[in-house]
Amino acid sequence: MEATAAQTADLITATAHAAIGGAIDPFTFRLAIFVLAIFVGYFVVWSVTPALHTPLMSVTNAISSVIVVGALLAVGVQLAADGNWVSKAFGFIALVFASVNIFGGFLVTQRMLAMYKKKG
Repeated sequence: MEATAAQTADLITATAHAAIGGAIDPFTFRLAIFVLAIFVGYFVVWSVTPALHTPLMSVTNAISSVIVVGALLAVGVQLAADGNWVSKAFGFIALVFASVNIFGGFLVTQRMLAMYKKKG
């Protein structure tokens, strides 16, 4: 069974290689990965139970903090000061979006934890 699957995969790869004339454009490859990540992220997020929401938000805040570090590097690094305003602009936009995401994540986490506190 595995040999048949491997042969089928090789056939599909050879057909795709012949159809596009050789190499895959890096932009197309990265765009395909981005689109697949959107679909995977959508299905992962919507399948999370409410009990796991708070730990998931903590992980999201950690990922956003890494984005903030990268955005600060894009905005403030000396190589970006050589007249490449595009990297500074995208870095600033990423910094704003990640900061909003972190702040909102903490608010949502605080609200979820307040739901579990005993009243009285």
